[in-house]
Amino acid sequence: MAPDPSLPRAAAPFLGFARLLRSHAFAIAPERITSFMQAVTLLGPRSMNDIREAALATLAPSPDRRGEFEAHFRAYFHGDAKPSIEGEEDDETRVKDDRGTREEENQTPRQEKGGELSSAFEQLSSRDFQRDSDALGQFRRKLASALPARRSFRTARTRSRGMLDLRRSLSEIVSADGDIPSPLLRQRQTISRKLLLLVDVSGSMKQHTAEYLKLAHAAVQGADRAEVFTFGTRLTRITSALRIRDREQSLARAAALVDDWDGGTRMGPTLLAFLSVPRFSAFARGACVVILSDGLERGSHAELEIAMRRFSARAFRLSLATPLAGDPRFRPETAALSTILPALDDLVDGSSLGSLTDFILSLARPAPAAASIWKRVS
Repeated sequence: MAPDPSLPRAAAPFLGFARLLRSHAFAIAPERITSFMQAVTLLGPRSMNDIREAALATLAPSPDRRGEFEAHFRAYFHGDAKPSIEGEEDDETRVKDDRGTREEENQTPRQEKGGELSSAFEQLSSRDFQRDSDALGQFRRKLASALPARRSFRTARTRSRGMLDLRRSLSEIVSADGDIPSPLLRQRQTISRKLLLLVDVSGSMKQHTAEYLKLAHAAVQGADRAEVFTFGTRLTRITSALRIRDREQSLARAAALVDDWDGGTRMGPTLLAFLSVPRFSAFARGACVVILSDGLERGSHAELEIAMRRFSARAFRLSLATPLAGDPRFRPETAALSTILPALDDLVDGSSLGSLTDFILSLARPAPAAASIWKRVS
């Protein structure tokens, strides 16, 4: 990236370091970059440690990414050949946004064996979706009215049971030469909450990916505000592709956007990458977040636990729909699932379109927390 000609040449390395961190999904606002360069100016600096301390104080990496931050600092300023970050270089999570020209387009076996196919290695491939009968039409028509609602800060005119619209009422009095007409009232609108679908496209979910994407297309077509992301070893936003009305064309475009079909899975890192992008994180705020995944995390599940707790703090309702729950013998007893269970509002069966559509259409109805339900089942 070419340096900004308006900046002094000495400032270019510091701006470049901040850009490097942002390219690796660190959440760094422009004001922090400005503060970083101002801190370096105030410190002199007399040593590389001064620059490091200024970066830590102003760019403020989260504690769970401190080691990664240090590795990038050494690589950038000290010339290390390779950042000494835990895991291989291929473990870097890439984020892909399908903005395009617009900002905002099989019978499942009851005994699942997803764990045998779960892997942390990246494998890039493509996917082709075949046309089938539109069994999701009823779901699409019901979705907008079935989602939980909230009161908006925007108001609309009403004839009764509203608040006085003082500005327009006074305007009416002035236009009527002082006569007092009937007061004008306004009422806060009620709108549906956002729906955020995060679809696992790793190899262990290969049997379910096609149906999940059809469900996601119906959700985008039916809901007032819906967002869809896929994740495996990478994170890809496919909402714009799913806005295309024709499902076959829409899914074909989505298939072209996603590079990591049927590969490995890095559930924790990809969900943290989602949360590290402010615009993406805003999609989860106050939304119904449904993660379609088997929840099988290879290696350490610490990042997955952190991500789920952050999602729980932002979302109105956080749900994990796993096809493994289609087996009556299923229990959330793996290390990852037992750790994230307290953060979940729902842990439900995701083994069929019928169970998924019924669950999503019931999101407006209150239900006991997932941990309490599965504690009784166990």
